[in-house]
Amino acid sequence: MAYFMISVDDPQTNLEFAQSLDSGFPLLSNPTRDVAEAYGVVRGGGGFPSRWTFVIGGDGRILKIDKRVNPSTAGQDLVAHMQELGLEN
Repeated sequence: MAYFMISVDDPQTNLEFAQSLDSGFPLLSNPTRDVAEAYGVVRGGGGFPSRWTFVIGGDGRILKIDKRVNPSTAGQDLVAHMQELGLEN
């Protein structure tokens, strides 16, 4: 199982942010916004991206999208989503 975040910020900004959180997972950069746009989290060409959580199966299929992400509970919410889907964490 893999966990990661994707941000439209540049790599240096994301590196500094990840280090400030001492995160144990990668924070990927997508400054061109092409991935964010492909997943529908950026609307209206250049707007701020929405903060959504995607649970993607090993086959690449999207199993769940949480569009109501609360940053303070996002980790706990992800675990709950995975449990609902019968995924091991």
